[in-house]
Amino acid sequence: MTFRVCCKINVPQDKSNKPISQKIVISEGAPSLKENSDGSGEVPPPPLPPKKPTSSVNRLLKRIPQRVLGTFIDQSEAPDYYFQKYPEDHPVLGFFTWKWVLTLGFDHMFSSPIFLGTLGLLAASLMACTYTTQIPLVKVARRWNFLKSSEAICKQEFSEKLRRASVQDLGVVLMGAGYEVFLTGPYMYAFKGLAGRFAPIGVHLAMILIMAGATLSATGSFRGSVDVPQGLNFVVGDVLSPFGVLSKPTEAFNTEVHVNRFSMEYYESGEVSQFYTDLSLFDLNGKEVLRKTISVNNPLRYGGITIYQTDWGLSALQILKDDEGPFNLAMAPLKLNGDKRLYGTFLPVGNDNSQNVKGISMLARDLQSIVLYDQDGKFVGVRRPNSKLPIDIDGIKIEILEAIGSTGLELKTDPGVPVVYAGFGALMLTTCISYLSHAQIWALQDGTTVVVGGKTNRAKGEFPDEMNRLLDRVPELVEKTINKPSESLSA
Repeated sequence: MTFRVCCKINVPQDKSNKPISQKIVISEGAPSLKENSDGSGEVPPPPLPPKKPTSSVNRLLKRIPQRVLGTFIDQSEAPDYYFQKYPEDHPVLGFFTWKWVLTLGFDHMFSSPIFLGTLGLLAASLMACTYTTQIPLVKVARRWNFLKSSEAICKQEFSEKLRRASVQDLGVVLMGAGYEVFLTGPYMYAFKGLAGRFAPIGVHLAMILIMAGATLSATGSFRGSVDVPQGLNFVVGDVLSPFGVLSKPTEAFNTEVHVNRFSMEYYESGEVSQFYTDLSLFDLNGKEVLRKTISVNNPLRYGGITIYQTDWGLSALQILKDDEGPFNLAMAPLKLNGDKRLYGTFLPVGNDNSQNVKGISMLARDLQSIVLYDQDGKFVGVRRPNSKLPIDIDGIKIEILEAIGSTGLELKTDPGVPVVYAGFGALMLTTCISYLSHAQIWALQDGTTVVVGGKTNRAKGEFPDEMNRLLDRVPELVEKTINKPSESLSA
């Protein structure tokens, strides 16, 4: 893989009026170059692959405007972004322009009045359903409703007649199976699983709690991000920006954060596996109130503020030049094709006021090693920071002391997070409870016969089998015969 960095230098232009540029090449392997017929030395581009026949579906998709395929609107971008993406001279679908995005708040969808209003309507609908439907069902389920006719009991989903049985014995069997049993004279009513009737109410309340937390997050949170070099400070309030009308700063916004140290861990292959930032928090009096080393998925929380580790970079390179220094050379990210990071810096050599400035280039991908190039852009060597191994470049002795990293932090205050978490916890619990069957059983003592009927709101296929097993355990009444002892005759 080859990285090419172009650095334009202000020098007197030649007769062709073309700027002179120097190029630094980092290559993992030496590429083989073949000259063209014109002797330019440029590598011809590879031949294009043969075109595959396009299907009817592909031809149809090509006819659809590209903007129609974009189904999501990017959030929290600057207005100029929407001016360019949704212009008035080329509206999406013939009418959708940047005015729709900014007027209706589609650039911040989850805090827009339309989204919050929809949440309000949904919450009102859930509350109305709870009040008009769920609560009356619970009241009916809790009521001791005795059925006093055999015909009403036989109309239930399950019904059976027990010959030579007692309703009191049936009640004892049902109590052993977890039923609540009520007896009054020859009538019996039993139920179990009443929590299943309350669960839908809990589900509705949990959903309302989630929506309330989401609304609080959308209207009362702060967010911000910052890149801080190792050894520097920042104030929390200078980074956070409000994200809603209910966003109010707290005393914790005056906290000063100091980046003590930034470090990395690496895989055996040399790739970065994890990066850490040692942070200290100070109050207005300069007293350290908290210190913690954070990493990805291990944030710092203080005073309702959460600090996440999200990114990293290289801010400076500390060197010794001919045993003088140390000098800090600022490092800048270099844009390359691909996702790999590359940072570079430049050490001028000679007269700084000259228009033809030359120097030593230093490149790094991480904190492990620094690649050095001489004034002509030729590779000289690689040095590890703090290796105490100097390198001589064009008569100049360079020693790499330290590669100073910078940490990328994201700060957030979100008062709605605990509410949302509580709502989701309640939703999972009440959803599981709602699967409990609410079973009701009625019985009537009709002479020596017990008429039994019942119904359930769930598990209707298993309910008859359960009832048959319970009824099989009811003892049968047997008439007792009293045998009188025969008189014995004495002689």
